Amino acid sequence: MVTVGLVQYIILSAVLFCIGLVGVLTQRNVIKVIMCLEIMLNAVNIALIAFSQYITPVALTGQIFAIFVMVVAAAEVAVGIAIVFAVYRNKESVDMENFNILKW
Repeated sequence: MVTVGLVQYIILSAVLFCIGLVGVLTQRNVIKVIMCLEIMLNAVNIALIAFSQYITPVALTGQIFAIFVMVVAAAEVAVGIAIVFAVYRNKESVDMENFNILKW
């Protein structure tokens, strides 16, 4: 059997984070940006759990922090989608250029 080490988990986490970052910086659709943010948060969860498993395997600190990150991500998605729906009702588009109505 091949065992997966800490380095492989960190590489996976870094690749996922970079994919999410490129998506956030390049996409114009708000829904795609929110999905890329979720990819970035999942990459952080992978890193947290990997470090927790390989540094202190008995303690569950990484798993607990990952659960907190998932709760924050769920709240972020709920608020983000609510804002997207509100803007879509007025502008009928989810393009990032049309989100300038949120300025004061």
